[in-house]
Amino acid sequence: MEAYKRWVRRNKDYVHSLESLANGMTWLLPERFSSSEIGPEAVTAFFGIITALNEHIIETSPSQPHLTHEEPSAFPYALCISALKDLETLVEVAAEHYYGEVKKWNFIAVTEGVKVLLRLALLRDSGYKMLLHGGETPNTDKDLSNSRAKPGGFAEPGGPYGPVHAHQRLSQRNLEGRALSALNRFGESARMVADPRWLQKPLSSSATTPSSPVIDKPALSTVLSQRGLYGSFFLFSELLFITRPLIYVLFIRRYGLRSWIPWFLSLAVDLTSMGILAQVTTTAQNNGRTRKHHLSLSENDETKRRKLLLALYLMRDPFFSKYTRQQLEKTEKAVEPIPVIGFITSKIVELMTGAQSRYTYMSGS
Repeated sequence: MEAYKRWVRRNKDYVHSLESLANGMTWLLPERFSSSEIGPEAVTAFFGIITALNEHIIETSPSQPHLTHEEPSAFPYALCISALKDLETLVEVAAEHYYGEVKKWNFIAVTEGVKVLLRLALLRDSGYKMLLHGGETPNTDKDLSNSRAKPGGFAEPGGPYGPVHAHQRLSQRNLEGRALSALNRFGESARMVADPRWLQKPLSSSATTPSSPVIDKPALSTVLSQRGLYGSFFLFSELLFITRPLIYVLFIRRYGLRSWIPWFLSLAVDLTSMGILAQVTTTAQNNGRTRKHHLSLSENDETKRRKLLLALYLMRDPFFSKYTRQQLEKTEKAVEPIPVIGFITSKIVELMTGAQSRYTYMSGS
């Protein structure tokens, strides 16, 4: 296994090219959207898991600087979530084939429940930070030099400073920030001098290089008590985002796929989560001091991605059957006489209609 890891890390560009080719070829497999697609989906799941494993090997390479703070024995939540997402379509197809259209939702609910548990564990393990791509991408945007920042990237409620890197920028622009930085460095130096164990340690080569910092994982009570109202509402919005797919599936089991109740409830949960997130990341003035939960660049991108996922509601029943399908058919008929464009449009509509028939392709989870 170690030899395989070394090979993947040395040839990651070549591995990525092979993975892209293999994953693209799976869409050309026969019976892709027919009643007997267990075989093609099994092949797709296999290549997906191999891709996720290779990505995990590359991301955990010792040469990756953003992972130096991670513990080697940490549970690979991201890898498990990616593997489960690759398996979920196979689970859906096999459950429908052997147990029927109605009972397959029991298996889908179990799959979504496992993903919820993994994401909740990852949320706790990451210090209650925003999950990127559903937990498949580690959220490693942090800096430990700011003593005022709470664990997980939250600013102290009522304080003038946002997260760590925002405080660094402020410290270069005003006297108060420079004074705080100087006090912080003085405190670190005083702590090292006052530690007798540090005085007794002989100098070594490792003493001249910075060691990997240890991240204290805050408890839930810490989040609720120290991060204030902004941190509590941010955590609540993440919980809504994580549990939304499971709520959707459970209501489909209860009311059926053609009912508007699961569709509207799922949309309401998504909009509530995004609305809360927008409010807690909005700057508010309080006695001339700014209070704000700052989002990093990757978290801003994740917020935009979640907004784009709302487009999937156009592809979910009953909205798709009543509105979207008719518009696709009208477009297909309108461009059908045009030589190349008509053929391409027909294939695109066929793929979209086939993909829409699978919950896991349109779940956005």
